[in-house]
Amino acid sequence: MPPLYHDPHFTFRFADDRIIPRIHQEGIEAGRRVSVFRLDPVTGGQLNLIASATAGEGGWVDLSEPMMVRAGDGFVAVPEEGT
Repeated sequence: MPPLYHDPHFTFRFADDRIIPRIHQEGIEAGRRVSVFRLDPVTGGQLNLIASATAGEGGWVDLSEPMMVRAGDGFVAVPEEGT
């Protein structure tokens, strides 16, 4: 049975400073483009685009440059439609 509600994106939040070289998106097929946006800490909405990459095997998205994320920050990864 499909869930009643499904977010079309993946939200990542961090309690500690981190360097993120890649992200995992369960259920995203290889070859699908993913856009990564900074997360507004107040509203939870998307801010500026910080990376774009293609998903590989198993839903792993290797970023061309690792992202620095500070404690309390986060980002939203949005798979592109189609493909």
